[in-house]
Amino acid sequence: MDKKAIVFDISGTLLKRCRAVKDMKTGEISEKISSLDIVDEINNSVLVVLQTDIKKCLLRASPEKKLYDFLKKYNIEMDISYSSSNIGKDELLPRLKSSNLTLEEFHETARYLTKRNNFIQLCSGSAFILNIDNNELEYIITAGGEIFPNVSYVIQTLKNRGIETFIASGDRSKSLEEFAEIINFPIENVFETANTERKGEIVKDLKKKYKVMMVGNGPNDISAFNESDLAVLTLEQGEEISQKVFDAADIVINKISEVLDIDF
Repeated sequence: MDKKAIVFDISGTLLKRCRAVKDMKTGEISEKISSLDIVDEINNSVLVVLQTDIKKCLLRASPEKKLYDFLKKYNIEMDISYSSSNIGKDELLPRLKSSNLTLEEFHETARYLTKRNNFIQLCSGSAFILNIDNNELEYIITAGGEIFPNVSYVIQTLKNRGIETFIASGDRSKSLEEFAEIINFPIENVFETANTERKGEIVKDLKKKYKVMMVGNGPNDISAFNESDLAVLTLEQGEEISQKVFDAADIVINKISEVLDIDF
């Protein structure tokens, strides 16, 4: 097969990720904890992405407004980015009805993130981790980041080599579009918010036409790694990587620019 394609994750792969994660039990906010690791640790839980702009919508709403009322009134879509449960996204809103959680929690993590990280180039958005067993919101998350050096150069070089590039990420759909615009990436090659299984499906489908490399950095990329012809793990984010992610990778690189050196 002569045609080649590379599928990129974004957060932690093309984007140096920063985050504010609030533990609702302790009230503490951390920048180091991984939302994916939390989901792996809490049996039967989901990482839910709010498909709304933080500055234009969420932060303009009253902090006293209940999350459930906000989501229902403005018909805010939610997507499951990562999961240790089989729950569908249509089941999420009814589970939030009994929660008294307000938007103040999201406002707090957003303020924390921007105060601590004045370099933010792209705001990935707000999310929460829901425990399906008790319908409790265990963590509130706001994330953003700065595009890694040489990303635009890498994408353009691959294009010049005749290699098609795609993006499959669990981030908020609008932020994916904004990211693509910043690096001049073809928007038609950006898939909407994709969970672990969806990433695998995307790679599997692309293999009907291309030889496919998957480049990612976390457990949510494992399904795509397994489906790909070549699985590449990047360590540029500088965070601890679980052994299961290493085991799923064929090649490990330290910087995204090293993709250009891979014989593919």
